[in-house]
Amino acid sequence: MKLSQFKFKLPEDRIAQYPTKFRDESRLMVLHRKTGEIEHKVFTDILEYFDDKDVFVFNDTKVFPARLYGNKEKTGARIEVFLLRELNEELRLWDVLVDPARKIRIGNKLYFGEDDSMVAEVIDNTTSRGRTLRFLYDGPHDEFKRALYALGETPLPHGIINRPPEEEDAERFQSIFARNEGAVTAPTASLHFSKQLMKRMEIKGIDFAFITLHASLGNFREIDVEDLTKHKTDSEQMIVNEEAVRIVNNAKDLGRQVCAVGTTVMRAIESTTSTDGHMKTYDGWTNRFIFPPYDFSVATAMITNFHMPLSTLLMMVAAFGGYDEVMHAYDVALKEGYRFGTYGDAMLIID
Repeated sequence: MKLSQFKFKLPEDRIAQYPTKFRDESRLMVLHRKTGEIEHKVFTDILEYFDDKDVFVFNDTKVFPARLYGNKEKTGARIEVFLLRELNEELRLWDVLVDPARKIRIGNKLYFGEDDSMVAEVIDNTTSRGRTLRFLYDGPHDEFKRALYALGETPLPHGIINRPPEEEDAERFQSIFARNEGAVTAPTASLHFSKQLMKRMEIKGIDFAFITLHASLGNFREIDVEDLTKHKTDSEQMIVNEEAVRIVNNAKDLGRQVCAVGTTVMRAIESTTSTDGHMKTYDGWTNRFIFPPYDFSVATAMITNFHMPLSTLLMMVAAFGGYDEVMHAYDVALKEGYRFGTYGDAMLIID
């Protein structure tokens, strides 16, 4: 398929800048992919579509405060530093993006905090905006991480949420079951689940499986090729343990529904499924890029948000729900006033 087939006009006022007051009260569009039928619901209605022994697969990655602002030595120029991942715990090495990048060269020092309490030195160039920083900090590693994160802010995606982060975002840009730190953006489908809703799901007999995929900025990177077969996605770290594999494979063998909560979960499932159609354990990296046409092997349902035009996330959703069905559903969503983006409304795709 071609990139231009995923273009649509999205008015700015349809992109949610804030979450709903309660996690589970967003709107829910239900798309039946076999018939194309569309239903308009609220998120708590999701219980109507699942039953005893069905499985929901969640991503339990935890977002860390990845965006920092520092000053360049001598000039005092303000520099945004976006932490991507820690490369070496002992040496305090981090893979980061800097902006504006043209001002930052190897050997430069950056100062963070009101009293310049944190200092970092640029030791390598990795990409046009990418740098390797060594933080100059004496003290235990956990103390260093606390001090570093205290200087950071919630990494709301620029271009989607165009406002500074507020206190509430530290909690709302995170799922209630986030526990494995490493993501620089939230797996947004997970944000709709409240403790009360998950309790009601448990009472109904629905089982939960948890995988970890540390969502990266690659989710927002623009595609610069028209032919999608030529696009390469960023690699993301992923862990699928034995318990998750057992729960999912058992549900599949019993003919129960397996619902992937979000595109990150779908990518993890598809990256770890063997030729016999069962998931296997995994600890490594994935750069699986899913776009139509694509045969899915495990998930029978998917929960996802309404995504940006031309995004890899929209492409995966179209692969699962059917290109024509999903693009029509997006037309309906725009006419019906659904909210798009990270803090927007949800879609359930089911047979």
